[in-house]
Amino acid sequence: MAKKKSKKTPDNVLAQNRKARHEYTVTDTIEAGLVLTGTEIKSMRERRINLQDGFAQIRNNEAWLMNVHISEYVQGNRFNHDPLRNRKLLLHKKEIRRLGLATKDKGVTLVPLKVYLKHGFAKVLIGVAQGKREFDKRETIKRREQDRQIARVMKRY
Repeated sequence: MAKKKSKKTPDNVLAQNRKARHEYTVTDTIEAGLVLTGTEIKSMRERRINLQDGFAQIRNNEAWLMNVHISEYVQGNRFNHDPLRNRKLLLHKKEIRRLGLATKDKGVTLVPLKVYLKHGFAKVLIGVAQGKREFDKRETIKRREQDRQIARVMKRY
């Protein structure tokens, strides 16, 4: 019998930062690879990763993923990884330069939106984001409710 897939997250998505789209206005996204140790990827495959407080930074013409918590691998040994270590992002020089210029503006940051597997490799979707104010958040919620109501009415006809 076939396994029923969830509509919310596909099998290859390991973690999503749903709060990011509420807290920030995401203007651009870019896919980046991650430099991981063996126990980190094993722990990620068990979906033991938290993106909530994570962010990306450009330092010395290199992109780094900071403050993302990947839990220690349960079956690991004394060579287990540090859960909060900084991880290097794999991007082309042009992409790093473009992200560096984007973050020069005030209030613009790089946030991880989701981590997923692609052809067996861990990838992270980085968003160029600008913080929302409280009234912007309320406006977003109001618009979402209106869209849902319109969808309900359209479904009847």
